[in-house]
Amino acid sequence: MIALSLAEIASVVGGQTHDIPDPSVQVHGPVVIDSRQVADGALFAAFVGERVDGHDYAEQAVRAGAVAVLAQRPVGVPAIVVEDVQTALGALARHVVRLLGATLVGLTGSAGKTSTKDLIAQVLRRKAPTVFTPGSLNNEIGLPLTALTATAETRFLVLEMGARGIGHISYLTDLTPPKIGLVLNVGTAHIGEFGGREQIAQAKGELVEALPPASEGGTAILNADDPLVRAMASRTKAKVLLFGESGEADVRAENVRLMDSGQPAFMLHTPSGASEVTMRLYGEHHVSNALAAAAVAHELGMSATEIATALSEAGSLSRWRMEVTERPDGVTIVNDAYNANPESMRAALRALAAMGKGRRTWAVLGKMAELGDEALAEHDAVGRLAVRLNVGKLVAVGGREASWLQLGAYNEGSWGEESVHVSDAQAAVDLLRSELRPGDVVLVKASRSVGLESVAQALLDAEGEVAAR
Repeated sequence: MIALSLAEIASVVGGQTHDIPDPSVQVHGPVVIDSRQVADGALFAAFVGERVDGHDYAEQAVRAGAVAVLAQRPVGVPAIVVEDVQTALGALARHVVRLLGATLVGLTGSAGKTSTKDLIAQVLRRKAPTVFTPGSLNNEIGLPLTALTATAETRFLVLEMGARGIGHISYLTDLTPPKIGLVLNVGTAHIGEFGGREQIAQAKGELVEALPPASEGGTAILNADDPLVRAMASRTKAKVLLFGESGEADVRAENVRLMDSGQPAFMLHTPSGASEVTMRLYGEHHVSNALAAAAVAHELGMSATEIATALSEAGSLSRWRMEVTERPDGVTIVNDAYNANPESMRAALRALAAMGKGRRTWAVLGKMAELGDEALAEHDAVGRLAVRLNVGKLVAVGGREASWLQLGAYNEGSWGEESVHVSDAQAAVDLLRSELRPGDVVLVKASRSVGLESVAQALLDAEGEVAAR
């Protein structure tokens, strides 16, 4: 964080100083909510959680080097006491962002946010110092914490923005007002909470509504291939830049193909030129993500050749997202277990089919959460798609939703041998350990709550050291 005195911070957040001998002392380290992450010069924000009260760790945080604690009550060590720590954290982030003068890029969408954010960051940091959301910390706590890691040298701040209801993104854009707003897609993720895709579109579109007008440099980057996203052009006064495979897109892909490795390649076209891209990431869905990143980079002055080179060299920065590892015996494990929705499930299955040409393939899948009334139909459809793509065997893991996956595959298949339903992750591990053969390719994917990354890890641990691609 840029250095601020405790007196300045107290003024910004509307707090009262307690047990602070010298209010001119500066916070020059990170703002953290976990006392184990405290570094010299830090500010420790004490949140009250369901099981842990951060106030209980205030003394420990100061001993570890924190200058003070942002708290809701006096804690016996230097503290700025506020009514609500979350509100104060947001106010501090808003103040720091205003002081920075960096270009803020906000992005949202139903699927692909984290992968796209990672691509944007890897492209932009070739041009200037860039700070971006770690992992998927895209909520009302994670977003300000990310913004507060920016320093005076930061020129680009790339912030992933998530939403679980109307008004969530408006709140985030108020904390960190973006100059460039990117909307990737409107899918079915969290549709059970929103009630429908139109409601999801309403929430995601709050990002473009928050942008400054074109005369002040505001730019809305929209997916030309998604009608609900493209329609958001009418909701903004910012300049509109379209990306996609549509011929009308300003930044588009031509000659898209998926190599035998499962990695996509295409010709990137931007208003400044064209250049070939061959990605290190796996799955054709990354083409859209790459085009979104390219549109942001183009808007910020990078050439087509610079963008294509950066995209071709970019890797995965976040765990358990199409993480491909080959065991010494030739079995390939694709760990995509961080999260799942119908769109990402279909993309992962298509990548598996491409990677598995001439090899035996396994799809170890669990439930997709928060689909509401669409849950049965969507799980059934994913099971059927696995069979249509000639996946060797679907292993459906878990309870009711997993049974729907298996039933879809069973009804689509010829002999009922294309799928099996097992009760839990350990049962899946036991099955795979007994039946895997050298050369097999295994995809592991489900919503985060299922915890199927344990299956991928168990399969890797079983073979000792492995060579990561």
